[in-house]
Amino acid sequence: MRFYTKAHKHYCGIDLHARTMYVCIFNQEGVVLLHQDLPCDRGRFLSAIDPYREDLVVGVECIFTWYWIADLCAAEGIAFVLGHALYMRAIHGAKAKNDRIDSSKIGGLLRGGLMPQAYVYPAEMRATRDLMRRRLHFVRHRGSLLAHIQMTHHQYNLPSPGKRITYRANREGIGDGFEDMSVRDSIAADLALVDHYEVVIGELEAAVVRQARGHDPNGFQLLRSIPGIGKVLSLTILYEIHDIGRFERVQEFASYSRLVKCQKISAGKVLGTSGAKIGNAYLKWAFSEAAVLFLAKCPQGRTLFTRLERKHGKAKALSILAHKIGRAVYYMLARKTAFDLERFLKS
Repeated sequence: MRFYTKAHKHYCGIDLHARTMYVCIFNQEGVVLLHQDLPCDRGRFLSAIDPYREDLVVGVECIFTWYWIADLCAAEGIAFVLGHALYMRAIHGAKAKNDRIDSSKIGGLLRGGLMPQAYVYPAEMRATRDLMRRRLHFVRHRGSLLAHIQMTHHQYNLPSPGKRITYRANREGIGDGFEDMSVRDSIAADLALVDHYEVVIGELEAAVVRQARGHDPNGFQLLRSIPGIGKVLSLTILYEIHDIGRFERVQEFASYSRLVKCQKISAGKVLGTSGAKIGNAYLKWAFSEAAVLFLAKCPQGRTLFTRLERKHGKAKALSILAHKIGRAVYYMLARKTAFDLERFLKS
């Protein structure tokens, strides 16, 4: 966990919502200079903080509406801190809660050097990253539709389609074996949506590749040297990381990617693990997918996995492999070197 510890003359805590924002400004001595409920309007906000612009820092909790306030502060040359929502909830939890109290506590965390920081993703790449995430959302919807088709066959004790229905050519005639027309209509609706999702997903992939060409072509080629990682998965990893330099150690990167569990120990007793939801869920998914695809494309990788599976079981062996791939990606991007399979298998 990283805290914002830099000293300023003025500290501004904002409890931000979709349409309103509660603003609280402290000075160095902790005196409240402004405590006001405002609409989410750029002009009104700048006007309210204008008397305190000298050496001001603005802090906001990381919720879905933070983009515009971060961009406004960057354009106006105002220091901006994005608070990690899960860590902040643990730090400033209280019996009473409202917008006025929350804004005061956010400002107090800033002033006290206890504001847990989340990463402020740069605006020039943010929209493309969000487009990648939207594509993944549609891919998951498509997968749930295909799974429903399979489950419907099991419900009526009919044999599953003989070939993989993820491919359009293998979906012809699916649903004809059901006698009930309502079931056929249900399957037809699933297939129609699957066909539409595939068109949308293909268009999004083409748009992302076009927009991504100028961001990090070297890193893109490096990641594609890993067996099984294609253009979409490599772009997902690159855009979720943005800058590998923001992780000082490989352990920090593995923790951020949810590839390791955090142990809880008190008085010498192990109390289990925690922090499963802290980190980047998209990187966790990407490295889990990379592990499965690595096994499909690399015979030497299957030999390594067999050894791990005998020792730890299948599920844990996949987690270990995903962790190894994550560590390899960190060093590849940090050192700007391609994937070394021999070194990977020995490590």
